[in-house]
Amino acid sequence: MTPLLVLTSMASLMLAALNSSTVAKLPMDSKRSTSRAMAHQAPTEDPVPVWVYFQELRAQPCNACETAITELAVARRLLRRTLPGVVDIHDMPLPQECLNAIAATGATVRVQSRWLNAISALATPAQIAALQNLPQVVRVEPVRRGQSIARQDMSSAKPLTHFAVLEDVYGTAAMQVDQIDLRRLHNAGFRGNGIVIGVLDSGFRRVHQAFTSAVHPLQVIAEWDFVKNDNNTDIQTGDPATQHKHGTWILGTMAAYLPNQIIGTAYEARFVLAKTEDISSETPIEEDFYVAGLEFVEANGADIATSSLGYLAWYTQADMNGATAVTTQAVNIATANGLVCLTAAGNKGHDANPLTSSLLAPADAMQVLTCGAVDFDDGIANISSSGPTADGRVKPEILALGVNTATINSTVTTGLSNVSGTSLSTPLLAGAVACVLQARPDFTVDSLRTALFATASQSDAHGARADPLFVTGYGIIRAFSASQFVAPCLGDLDGSREVDGGDLSMVVLDVGACVGCLTDLDNSGSVDSGDISLVLLNSGACP
Repeated sequence: MTPLLVLTSMASLMLAALNSSTVAKLPMDSKRSTSRAMAHQAPTEDPVPVWVYFQELRAQPCNACETAITELAVARRLLRRTLPGVVDIHDMPLPQECLNAIAATGATVRVQSRWLNAISALATPAQIAALQNLPQVVRVEPVRRGQSIARQDMSSAKPLTHFAVLEDVYGTAAMQVDQIDLRRLHNAGFRGNGIVIGVLDSGFRRVHQAFTSAVHPLQVIAEWDFVKNDNNTDIQTGDPATQHKHGTWILGTMAAYLPNQIIGTAYEARFVLAKTEDISSETPIEEDFYVAGLEFVEANGADIATSSLGYLAWYTQADMNGATAVTTQAVNIATANGLVCLTAAGNKGHDANPLTSSLLAPADAMQVLTCGAVDFDDGIANISSSGPTADGRVKPEILALGVNTATINSTVTTGLSNVSGTSLSTPLLAGAVACVLQARPDFTVDSLRTALFATASQSDAHGARADPLFVTGYGIIRAFSASQFVAPCLGDLDGSREVDGGDLSMVVLDVGACVGCLTDLDNSGSVDSGDISLVLLNSGACP
């Protein structure tokens, strides 16, 4: 090991040659005001959905028994929650006096959010005015609306030649499984057993033979339809004929088990299903259903939540700052509770300008795994949205197949489909992450992210390398490698298990703007004197 005196001397010389530099950040807009948000609402006397935010009147909970969360959720929080304790005020029901006050205005409650301390309600302009005057109410804002991440059903198209993987148990899914290095993890016995995956989507038709295998049947432990407010997430009377399609494709990529035809990425996992999208309306997705669905998934003990829904209507790219969109706020609370969240980056496409972005909320959330799409040749899909976030963070982060992805036929009991979009790459990744988490129950949300990035296709001798154009993130995941990842101690950049001159040299070679670099030890967006100081402070053998 290089003596500390020598390291210090080296550092002094190197620091003298450094120029201070920072990464340019896009400006972060402050949260838009109530009046600005309500100004977007179309003039009408008909009831419209609005968020009603309350003053905090709830007492801190004494124990988990007072809350809506299940024993499974408590167990997951004990493993991965980063907030103090197991439960907090966000888990407490809204005060009845607040609900009574809403009812007295004549407004109709749609959903309640414990996390946001708010309800969404259908209210006329006169009722909105009454809501704004309630002493318990802090503000009233519109429920923003968006649209599904664009998708394409190619089930009637003739399969491409390279889809036919003869004599392979994975059948049409073989290439998409191997592209993310998942087969080795399955072969090692990690197929999602013991992991619960929550899915937020349009509905789930579960009659396909790939869901009814006697060996590995689809396991659903809880479900709720937030559109019809009942416990049936399948297509129902009054639903559009295609209501269930998108969600069924998504579920098929993870849960299908039909050897030699298709096998999903986490076919031994259990599932919590939330139907949050009504495709019958012109602007189908409403964020209050998403928030309620995510709370439901978390409370029912999911380890992972995946969604291929996105919001930009009412928001701008300046709002993609990790704090403004309501769905983004909900994801931030979920990940703090130890729920690993994945979401599609979007299908808005990308360009070579690192200052422009095409993300959809909640892809900008702080610790959400934002998923882009590639083709069979590992090239980025044309439709895959790019970052950065408004505050300059890397998004998307990880990639999987999103061009002609194999899944089940969404309507009948047999047959397969090829579907494209980041909608499909996201559940592929969610299933793979479930297998990694099964292999590594010690991973937290943060350490799981680190393992995925450090072992993805763009990592090198310096560790995780993020695309400076914010298009491909850290690359295609390597699931098996991620399951084997052991984080080095701070400053041990070359994996030698000690912090020495070799690590110092790596930092110096990277000096300058370097978003996502392993050598950016203080996550400042640049490699500079602060990172050199951290190497010096941690000099010596790793514990």
